[in-house]
Amino acid sequence: MRLTILGGGGFRLPLVYGALLGDHAKGRITHVTLHDLDAGRLAAIARVLADQAEGVPDAPPVTVTTDLDEALRGADFVFSAIRVGGLEGRAADERIALAEDVLGQETVGAGGIAYGLRTVPVAVDIARRVARLAPDAWVINFTNPAGLVTEAMARHLGDRVIGICDSPVGLGRRVARALGADPDTAWIDYVGLNHLGWLRGLRIEGRDELPRLLADPELLGSFEEGKLFGPDWLRSLGAIPNEYLHYYYFNREAVRAYQEAKQTRGAFLHEQQARFYAEMERPDAPALATWDRTRAEREATYMAHNREAAGAGERDACDLESGGYEQVALALMRAIAHNQRTTLILNVRNRTTLSVLDEEAVVEVPCFVDANGAHPISVSPLPLHATGLVYAVKAVEREVLAAADSGSRATAVKAFALHPLVDSVTVARRLVDGYTSVHPALAYLR
Repeated sequence: MRLTILGGGGFRLPLVYGALLGDHAKGRITHVTLHDLDAGRLAAIARVLADQAEGVPDAPPVTVTTDLDEALRGADFVFSAIRVGGLEGRAADERIALAEDVLGQETVGAGGIAYGLRTVPVAVDIARRVARLAPDAWVINFTNPAGLVTEAMARHLGDRVIGICDSPVGLGRRVARALGADPDTAWIDYVGLNHLGWLRGLRIEGRDELPRLLADPELLGSFEEGKLFGPDWLRSLGAIPNEYLHYYYFNREAVRAYQEAKQTRGAFLHEQQARFYAEMERPDAPALATWDRTRAEREATYMAHNREAAGAGERDACDLESGGYEQVALALMRAIAHNQRTTLILNVRNRTTLSVLDEEAVVEVPCFVDANGAHPISVSPLPLHATGLVYAVKAVEREVLAAADSGSRATAVKAFALHPLVDSVTVARRLVDGYTSVHPALAYLR
């Protein structure tokens, strides 16, 4: 089987290749094509992958290309992890939003809208090319904002595009460990949109153990989300929110922490990765060791501003382990290619899963996966507070899609203004002015 990775010069790509190297099953991926617009980044990551493959006799060979059509032809699976505007664009998203006293995070609030507006047109072009050049391929989307981008691509690829995210997986594993359970055998009741979901139950041998966790303040405060949100708030919700909901539930604190920080997350990653790719230009640089050192620093500082605002302290060692989105992608490919039936939390078209949303809305829910793709599993309704938030954010996503389709500046303003974390139409107008002035990819808005 042939796998094409879009955004193949991206920093996290070796995680995916590492998962492939550990897969020795019959019918595994036999060839990997990396595509990126930046030949220098492609060369750097290819060196890391070569180091990873050393000593692995059946390592899938890797080719690189900057030609998108060439990369797509003959692909069985297409993994999309592109970043339109690069980390420099993410840093600008954060800076412009914070100047207006609103959140600029890359997938949440104003920053997520800006990122979506410049990513959706590119993602739609990719979807159309896949439909033309590799109509039998399955697309696995990790490009953020993952739910929004998956929905845009699904309009052209239908159910052959599936979005993945490592946040629900990590949340489920942390809750299972806190309960002393094996994360691989627990059933996770998780419902919402990408980066906007709630773990509402965790079943072990048919018994929901979440009430036991919620009743124990010490146990509840022992893992990342307990430290981030606080045991009292989690008990009030009766659920464990995805970590990204900290931006909603503690918005003022999060914005203040970002404003007071030495630099935003995007600025930090931009500088850090610039150093990595510059170092990789040296022929004698130890590729894998350099990448691994940089990755460890990246993971240790993940959501650092939020943890600082919550007084949550440093991340636990078990939180720094790999085994996130790359393992979800591998499990998804195995299930589809070999009909190895499994259950995964994925971003798929809603159909009748959440009654408050229409059939085409992409949601993040447990899915049964087989050779015919991912099938959302029926879930119980969300409580009103969660339903309202999901409905409001989905409405914003639809305005982003409409703006990307029409090029309407007024519709883009509407998307910003309707978001729960943007509290003024005047601010929304200034945000659109600010983003269009620095992002060439938004020149289509008029």
